[in-house]
Amino acid sequence: MKSIKQFIRTPQSHEIKIKIPQYVPENDIVELILILNRKHNNYEHKINDLKTAMNDELFLRDLKKVSDEFKEIDLAEWEE
Repeated sequence: MKSIKQFIRTPQSHEIKIKIPQYVPENDIVELILILNRKHNNYEHKINDLKTAMNDELFLRDLKKVSDEFKEIDLAEWEE
């Protein structure tokens, strides 16, 4: 597996043309992943993102997992 990483600015057309290296055979399946890096400088946007996270299932599962791990550590310290 090989990955090619590029950073670009969003063009006005919101379209990106991708060149695939010549050594990749025709009809080969390739995976494309678009990662958007949203950065907010505005305090209100940051607060709204945090409020949205409180309803995000993955975030809540991760939060519970970390909380459970700390409970185990706390209990182990009390048992010593």
